[in-house]
Amino acid sequence: METNTAKLLDGKALATKIQQELSATITRLQPHIGRPPGLAVLMVGDNPASAAYVRGKERACTKIGMASFGKHFPTQTTQAELEEVIHHLNQDERVDGILVQLPLPNHLDAISLLHQIDPGKDADGLHPVNLGKLLRSEPGLRSCTPAGVMRLLQEYEISLRSKQAVVVGRSILVGKPLALMLLQADATVTIAHSRSHNLPAITKNADILIAAVGRPELITAQMVKPGAVVVDVGINRVTDDNGNSRLVGDVQFESVANVAEFLTPVPGGVGPMTVAMLLQNTVDSYSQRLKTKE
Repeated sequence: METNTAKLLDGKALATKIQQELSATITRLQPHIGRPPGLAVLMVGDNPASAAYVRGKERACTKIGMASFGKHFPTQTTQAELEEVIHHLNQDERVDGILVQLPLPNHLDAISLLHQIDPGKDADGLHPVNLGKLLRSEPGLRSCTPAGVMRLLQEYEISLRSKQAVVVGRSILVGKPLALMLLQADATVTIAHSRSHNLPAITKNADILIAAVGRPELITAQMVKPGAVVVDVGINRVTDDNGNSRLVGDVQFESVANVAEFLTPVPGGVGPMTVAMLLQNTVDSYSQRLKTKE
């Protein structure tokens, strides 16, 4: 290990590697299935961050030979209209993955829409059926960001067995499913959050520290055990006094890099892995079609 500088967990490089593997899988399976895999990303309104994410997902689809059935709806689209679109996509043989891009305009119920998606096409891995399978350690589509974190740790051969893992954040998108995945990998898991008493005392115990709370640079060097593995899931836009904005994570990168053994950058760490796992889930659903044909 270089003196006082953490090794970077490079999610961008790993995501590129996964995309190449998925591209090879598609090339192999397509003659048997008779079509490429298909992903439908549904976006409502004109949130600029969402639009950028969707464009990135669509570019990634094209890159690996996946068909994109993305649909962009005006802000005033109704719940009933979106549910009807989801029902059509559930029946559409060309579509293997469906994703509703969040956040949605306030008049729409995201949870209700998620429940309408066929669990076998749930590219985000957030349907109650798939979360239930995770809870029971059964095979199923996994939540993309937590699955991306686990894949990143695996790539760098970071052992989780018997390690103390602390997840800061308890969302259904990241914190809760990630805690279950770490538990499945034989880590001893603590979930902390904004209401946890004496957070630094909890995080300082972690061999593996994962920050997923959405608070800019919350985790400082004083909160990190020397030699820990620190994974930063946060992505926050902050503006300085001069009006210049930049992206930062939930971890204070410069100071923590002097204490941790491994650290994810923001951007370029967990973000690209989330998209890679979305593609992975869609290709896994696609592969299942071949199994049901046989």
